Amino acid sequence: MHTPESLLDLHERCHRNLRDLLAHCATLDAADLNRELPGFGYPTVRLQLHHAIGGEEYWIGVLNGIVRVDDNDADFPTIATLEAWRARVFAATESYLRAVAVETLNTARPHATWGGRTRTFAPAHAVLRTQTHLYHHQGQVVAMCRLLGKPSGGFDFPMW
Repeated sequence: MHTPESLLDLHERCHRNLRDLLAHCATLDAADLNRELPGFGYPTVRLQLHHAIGGEEYWIGVLNGIVRVDDNDADFPTIATLEAWRARVFAATESYLRAVAVETLNTARPHATWGGRTRTFAPAHAVLRTQTHLYHHQGQVVAMCRLLGKPSGGFDFPMW
């Protein structure tokens, strides 16, 4: 069983790592931030970050009964705009977790999703999905930064 407190802890750690990665990516110039690299589903650092943040916004919206699918990556042309968006999404997830009851968090129920579909799942699973998704794309961005000649440090330490 998941608790709001345990998911808040995970969420805070994940976003601390993402915030540090965004700060690292701020050292990239605009050309490198938008340079297409083969072998990545989202071919630029900026698009990887946009997708990762947008995924959390989408799923927390679903949990709140809102299906948001219309964000435009062109609205986030810089690391500063991505960081501001990340902070807003962090706050929305934090607000959800501070308000949700343990039973609600762990009880599967139908949710409206993209394309008019309905999926049944426990909200805790969606929250966990957003955090593992962020780490997946952080790994992609770290690999991309390495290819661009800007290797990064260990953003997941210290663990406390």
